[in-house]
Amino acid sequence: MLGMFNSLVNKYNIAGPRYTSYPTVPYWDNATFSLDKWKSSLVKSFKESNSKEGISLYIHLPFCESLCTFCGCNKRITKQHSVESPYIQAVLKEWHLYLALFDKKPIIKELHLGGGTPTFFSPDHLKVLIKGILEGAERAGNYEFSFEGHPNNTTREHLQALYDLGFRRVSYGVQDYNPTVQKAIHRIQPFENVKAATDLAREIGYTSVGHDIIFGLPFQSLAHVKETILKTKSLLPDRLAFYSYAHVPWIKGNGQRGFNDSDLPSADLKRKQYELGKQLLGQVGYEEIGMDHFALPTDGLHKSMLDGNLHRNFMGYTASKTQAMIGLGVSSISDSWYGFSQNVKDIESYYKLLEEDTIPVYRGHILNEEDLKIRRHILNLMCQFKTSWHSDDLYFTELPDSLILLKEMEKDGLLQIGNRTIEVTSKGQLFVRNICMAFDVLLQRKQPDSQLFSMTV
Repeated sequence: MLGMFNSLVNKYNIAGPRYTSYPTVPYWDNATFSLDKWKSSLVKSFKESNSKEGISLYIHLPFCESLCTFCGCNKRITKQHSVESPYIQAVLKEWHLYLALFDKKPIIKELHLGGGTPTFFSPDHLKVLIKGILEGAERAGNYEFSFEGHPNNTTREHLQALYDLGFRRVSYGVQDYNPTVQKAIHRIQPFENVKAATDLAREIGYTSVGHDIIFGLPFQSLAHVKETILKTKSLLPDRLAFYSYAHVPWIKGNGQRGFNDSDLPSADLKRKQYELGKQLLGQVGYEEIGMDHFALPTDGLHKSMLDGNLHRNFMGYTASKTQAMIGLGVSSISDSWYGFSQNVKDIESYYKLLEEDTIPVYRGHILNEEDLKIRRHILNLMCQFKTSWHSDDLYFTELPDSLILLKEMEKDGLLQIGNRTIEVTSKGQLFVRNICMAFDVLLQRKQPDSQLFSMTV
């Protein structure tokens, strides 16, 4: 049985998208995209959905005091905290440019601070940011505010200030507790620091504390993964992201060249790390949510899965769906459902465009009818592990070709093809990215000349 699973990993462990969007960023049609088209798509979405479900906001805070070599995020390394105030004022300027497009106040259902290191910013500056955002908006009745905290520098003052502004969820990047692994990824973070930050959040009143754990890191052994999860068990975070390290140094530059490729676990060892981690988390009581995520039955993410409301966007899995998501800050990606846009990636260009009263978008994609249908299928598979095309509005021309590609996976027991339905089996959940790739007609039409994506397993 184990040998059979190993052969499946060897067969399907190929480079593929994580599908936080469809089309994926490398396949955006930037040639026909324009800022005016993006604005129109967002205004259309806002009029359709704001009063019914509100909007989501993602704010990218890019500064870090030191470089973590596993990180694939857009960041600026500095110890100069004088950068905080100018950046916050720029984000608020961008927000006001968006507000000018709308005929009503946005209703914010979801707000997330990501980075970088959001807790690089002082509590007072974070208060200025959030209060400035809320001055031009209303909060939905069931709003959810969350942020990413670094266990080494998230203070009581940070947690209390954001709690007072309505934040109830915090996620801490743990990665791995082994000192050798931590040294390799330049993220020295003792268990005591994570415990203190977790306990403090709960003491203040946060209702959902999350931890991020990564397998496949340099020098990481099976014993390291087991040790990390057993220590995690003692803290029992409400939700967990347990995912494979995405080694993409050709995209992310020197930030992922702090170690050699030979220092990384083999595909077989990564598979064992995943299986062990999944087994241990199940024994503790965590339920698997979509791909790479786990939650206790009491957490909102688990409830949203049971209710069929689980959603996936550029922030990953979320418990609440909104049609429109606006990304503020350098490199942030926005989603109107009908289109995507991404901000410029360097801070100097970001500031310059805002000084010219221009929303700082540099690329994007407006979805056509085919894109919208395939996007729905991929979302269904990623969030519910099933999809169907009983109605014509989910049928697309190349669907028969997708089904041919899926036949081999059906033989391998990864999914079941029914009468206009597909359902992923428990064995196939690890390979859901591969299954989605069969629907990705843009990828099938033009395979990349070089590796664009991380490995699927």
